Amino acid sequence: MAHRVDTPRHIAIIMDGNGRWAQERGLPRLAGHRAGALAIGPVLRAAADSGVEALTLYSFSSENWGRPTEEIDGLMTLCCEKLAEECAMLIESGVRLRRIGSREGMPSGVLAAFDEVERATAAGTRITMALAMNYGARGEITAAARSLAAEVSKGSRSVDSIDEASIARHLATAGLPELDLLIRTGGQRRLSNFLLWQASYAEILFVDRFWPEFTPTDLQGAIADFSARRRTFGCVADATMDLGNAPLGLTESLGTKEL
Repeated sequence: MAHRVDTPRHIAIIMDGNGRWAQERGLPRLAGHRAGALAIGPVLRAAADSGVEALTLYSFSSENWGRPTEEIDGLMTLCCEKLAEECAMLIESGVRLRRIGSREGMPSGVLAAFDEVERATAAGTRITMALAMNYGARGEITAAARSLAAEVSKGSRSVDSIDEASIARHLATAGLPELDLLIRTGGQRRLSNFLLWQASYAEILFVDRFWPEFTPTDLQGAIADFSARRRTFGCVADATMDLGNAPLGLTESLGTKEL
């Protein structure tokens, strides 16, 4: 049955376009990443104010190691700086930080910074912010499969007991609400190995503007777009229900296209 909800419980964002934003302004790519980091706080606060329970941000993919060493080093330094700078704000705002992604290959200093802020914000109940660092969905699903296979091998689980729920419990996002809305900024129309399992029935919104330009108003517009959509989850909508689409002007004003 189709149904509507006012607010997505879980929003994920592919924060794309930092480098191109900088290049258009004649700046080094790292300047774009710094501008992108500044955009996170206002969007996080807007999500919390809107009643969103979890916000997952694609910060650094498992494929991003192929970028120039100078850019990677700058990103890792920036990550440590922002974690230290924002820890007090996260605690005060009731934000729980959670890192998702493989620890393998990550600089020990970055992992230590994440671990410290995760411990410090563990009591936060207003919203969970999950930062995907060294994350790839294929790797995540592979790791879940290996973990389940190991349980079967040890005799603690039967093959027949493996179902969608057990797989979900072995994913990095275990414990977070089901993903409702996935947003990608920067004009590209692809998922780039991000939350492939979780996004199976998420609503998807592609936004043309670069991530450093994405504002709380844009997030509120995306939530409004989401609340106007009908979600059937593969079923046939009830013909008696109001199935009107979102106002055309809304998506046009965001510069978006629905998948």
